Amino acid sequence: MKFCCVVAEYNPLHVGHLKQIRYIKEELKAENVIVIMSGNFTQRGEPAVMNKFVRAKQAVLAGADLVIELPTVFAVENAEIFAKGAIKTLNSLGVNYGLCFGVESGAKEDYINLATLLNDESKEFKKGLKEILETGVSLAKAKFLTLKKLGKEYDESLVDSPNNVLGLEYTKALLKSGRSADIYPMPRSGDHNLEVIKKGNFSARSIRNVIKTGKLKKVKKYLPAYVFENIKPYPFEFDKITMAKLITTDTEILGKIADCTEGLENRLKALSKDNNTVDSLIARATTKRYTSSRIRRILINNLLGIDAALVKDGLENPTFIKVLAVKEERKDLISELSNTVKVPLITRKSDADGLTKTAKAVFIKDVTANDLYNLVSGEKQNEHLTLFI
Repeated sequence: MKFCCVVAEYNPLHVGHLKQIRYIKEELKAENVIVIMSGNFTQRGEPAVMNKFVRAKQAVLAGADLVIELPTVFAVENAEIFAKGAIKTLNSLGVNYGLCFGVESGAKEDYINLATLLNDESKEFKKGLKEILETGVSLAKAKFLTLKKLGKEYDESLVDSPNNVLGLEYTKALLKSGRSADIYPMPRSGDHNLEVIKKGNFSARSIRNVIKTGKLKKVKKYLPAYVFENIKPYPFEFDKITMAKLITTDTEILGKIADCTEGLENRLKALSKDNNTVDSLIARATTKRYTSSRIRRILINNLLGIDAALVKDGLENPTFIKVLAVKEERKDLISELSNTVKVPLITRKSDADGLTKTAKAVFIKDVTANDLYNLVSGEKQNEHLTLFI
């Protein structure tokens, strides 16, 4: 295989991620590993523990040959949009590639089977989905319950963890794009949702929680040295500007954000009056139907000025490929991809100057995200940077 791709946040990059890259190179025999990585904000609606350029450099040091950015308008959305945006961006490279993702369970055939069922949204499926949604469950859960109600057989373990669900969304997006599902689900150890490190079991989330306490020695063995040495105090104080933006945003505009539906914008505006921190507002707004991650994503979308219309335009129209970092001895990859890529390939400021319409609007949100991250973190990262490592 010439190209194998990974969709990642590396928030932060840990030894489990090293294992995946080794697996791709040693077991899958990929000549090149391409990572498409979230920028300064993540799918949970939070700022990353380190800026995107630091994390891109770490990815190359870990074995990646090329790191490109997942545009912010996709990176801060729900799993379905996150996956669609990643696959759309990878397809824009114009090369045949395999996709490797970590899962708790399930084989390739299991993911293809369930993805095919979910992509076949018949009238019967839509009717059943509507009925189940009326019971108050989330959209993602309702889709699986609908299949079960219709008597469709699938591996139910595929919907039991965020990693499995994300892998399923990648597979759905690949199939919908007309590409063969050349996927490589890689069994991973540990619990993605683990909030604290227990007996050697860890997750990126549990590592972030330790970093927040400042007790860094507890996570040192789970991080490569070049990641550990870059850790700074976290979290960054985004509360004030996030809450200020919520207070000053009209309800009508708030309601145009992806996943801000069914009057949720009114609830958030009301809660902003007597909750002065993001955490307290989220605690009050979270329900069985509206998860804390969903609320967080709405708030970060509002802060960045990303509405559902821009996300839709970004998915339906050509955008760009922004290179964050490349291995020094593989600089030829940029030249090679410049001959296959279907959209502008950005490695310097002048490459972005010619963007038009949707691509320009999407890129501006990456710039805004970088500027806000710089503002709060005190850093001065140039958006138009490409690293050669």
